[in-house]
Amino acid sequence: MSRRCWFCRKGIDTIDYKDSNLSRYLTNWGKIKPSSDSNVCSRHQRRLSEAVKRARFLAILPYVKR
Repeated sequence: MSRRCWFCRKGIDTIDYKDSNLSRYLTNWGKIKPSSDSNVCSRHQRRLSEAVKRARFLAILPYVKR
């Protein structure tokens, strides 16, 4: 079984900051998971971190989970 990026398999190029599933790429403490844990390629990891940071700034995602 190959470990391809989920976004590459689905053909998704842009990651929307309004997506409610962004929290699955965060740890229990609210940190962004590394690409080795989330199985995301480096290009999508950069776009994912930008989307998470934008969602945090707009108060869609919390900075810290409790």
